[in-house]
Order: sequence, then C-alpha cells, then structure tokens
Amino acid sequence: MAIPSEKNIELPLLLEIEAAGGKARASDLYDAVARHFPSLTQADQERRHLKSNLPIWRNRVQWARQHLVIKGEVDAPARGIWRITGKGRERLGKGGQGPSPPPPPPPTIREILERETQQLRQQLHDLLMNLDPRQFELFATKLLESVGFTDLEVTNYTGDGGIDGYGNLEMGVVRVKAAFQVKRWRQNVPRPEIDRFRGAIAGSFDQGIFITTSDFSDEAKQVSSRPGTVAIVLINGNRIVDILLEKALGVRREPLSITRIDEDFFMAFGISGEE
Repeated sequence: MAIPSEKNIELPLLLEIEAAGGKARASDLYDAVARHFPSLTQADQERRHLKSNLPIWRNRVQWARQHLVIKGEVDAPARGIWRITGKGRERLGKGGQGPSPPPPPPPTIREILERETQQLRQQLHDLLMNLDPRQFELFATKLLESVGFTDLEVTNYTGDGGIDGYGNLEMGVVRVKAAFQVKRWRQNVPRPEIDRFRGAIAGSFDQGIFITTSDFSDEAKQVSSRPGTVAIVLINGNRIVDILLEKALGVRREPLSITRIDEDFFMAFGISGEE
C-alpha cells in the first residue's frame, strides 16, 4: 500500500504514546503505529529513499511527530523520548475533564477560496446596486464590450421605447445589430417588460439584450426566445458577476502561493523529522 501521510499518522502516534504511559522511546513506536494500518506490509516499512537511503516509514513517523511538536501536542523531555502533552491529551479527549469534542479542522485552501469568491460576488453586486441609472447604462457598454460587442452607444434621449443603447456583434462574416435595455432592479423583471422591449426594437435590430441586477420571472424567460420574433438575450445579476470574473473586469487577480517544507529535499541529506 502507499505509506500513510504524516497527517494520518498523527492520531495513531498520539494514541501509542498515551498507551505507553504518556512517553515512549521513538524506537518502540514505529512498529506500534504501523499496527494501526493493517495494509502496511513489512516490505512497505523497509522501503528506503533512493537518494538518502533513509527508511521511508520511520522517516514519515518522525515527520508526523515533528508536526505534533509544532502543534504543541508532543514534546521531547530527552533525546529519543517522545511525550504527549496536555494539549495532545485534549485531542484524544483525555484532558482530565471528560471527553471534549475535537476542534473543527482548519479550512482547506479550496474552502477559503470559495468563501472569498462568494464574498467578492456579493461585493460586486452591491457595487452595481450603488450605480445610478445613467452610470449603470455606461457600465452595460463596458460589460458588452468585454464579450465582443463593438460600436456601442448609449441613447441620449427619453421616450426611446426602452432602448438604452445599441451596438454590433461580429460573428465571423455576420454582423448582428443589437439593442440593449438595463434595469437596476431588486425585483424580478416580468414578461410585459420583455414584450415592450421586443416591440421597440422589432424591424430595427437583429437582437435584443436585457440586463438586470435582479432576475427574470419564469414567463419572461419563456418568451425571451420565440419563433418568428426578435430573440432577447437575458443577463441577470448572477450572470453579470460571472462575466466580470471571467473577463477580469472590475476585479484584480492576485497570485496565491503556498510554501511548505520539502521533506524529500532534507531526506536527501539524511535529515529527518527526529531530533
């Protein structure tokens, strides 16, 4: 089998140190911890690192012990002696006051990134809601530019039949003339708004784009595309944020680096996790 990771070795190591009376010689613990992994064969335990010739299993246990030292769950009263601490006993539910629930595991990098992304999405939506109607129209032109529209213009007059702007989208040799309407709303856009917009652009534009910070009613979605009528592309608040993130529009990407100990590097010099 694959030799267990240091993380998986930590708890069995604590259990064996506790079972030995709270402290034990390191040399007595390797076989004891190995018994917690029935699929770990003797051949697995005797495998050695190609460069340093260190036994991989023993070295893995030593690194697990080193991680426990960093956490404050194990210490070393003398060279070659490993001792469980009060914090280590708390992890085993033996802190002297009865079992205590284990602390929740720290969030993974993926969980941290997902939480940050959700917060970022909410911040972007809040920013959009803070734009006044004219600013939101200008924002819409930047949004549409990011997905390939050109020659975008915002209408400068009232009574435009709900047309807030227009532009072109080139698809190969085909140029689509499109008009757009925007609604900085919190409530869903109903079907009549779609019908009125379609009526305003019929005969003058090939396509309509309806952009809102909220969403569309089920009826509005159903009538957005009907045979024999101008198709209306619906972009709701979530899709706006998707585009901003996909096109890095209004956001700045920063590199994330994680630094960890390269145990193989040190093993090549004959250095292990044991003091």
